[in-house]
Amino acid sequence: MSWLTKTVHIVKENDPAARSTLDVILTYPGVKALFFHRFSHFLYNHRFFLLAKMHSQFWRFLTGIEIHPGAQIAAGVFIDHGMGLVIGETAIVEEGVMLYHGVTLGGTGKDTGKRHPTVRKNALISAHSQVIGPIEVGQDAKVGASAVVIKDVPAGATVVGVPAKVVRIYGKKPERDKQE
Repeated sequence: MSWLTKTVHIVKENDPAARSTLDVILTYPGVKALFFHRFSHFLYNHRFFLLAKMHSQFWRFLTGIEIHPGAQIAAGVFIDHGMGLVIGETAIVEEGVMLYHGVTLGGTGKDTGKRHPTVRKNALISAHSQVIGPIEVGQDAKVGASAVVIKDVPAGATVVGVPAKVVRIYGKKPERDKQE
């Protein structure tokens, strides 16, 4: 399955407003941003750093979605209502991830090397959440709206708050909460 086919499939699967493949391709800014990120990423990987950044900034202007050309993003990622979304240079986003508007996958400014989050398969990052630093959001995890995540999120966990705390793991309250 091609990148575009996977991406259109996840959009249609998760957005009831997606009426057709053509609708998704022509009117979804997240699809456009991800499509053109692939070219920016190609340029970046071939050491055309300035050209890659210029290309990504052009698409940022048109879509409102800022993706650093160095970010590694798998096929089948869905950016819904992406305005204000930022993905940093060393971020890794795996297949099936859903990102909403205002999300930041950013760095702390203090780290070197791997500075941005890794978001594992099928995770969901809700609107205006800030996931900061070289941390990992586990497979099938959910980050609540406006959460500030500064520590790893286990697989299947739901985190909310500032700073984010685990409130569910695969739908059940964690043991420590049952005792309180």
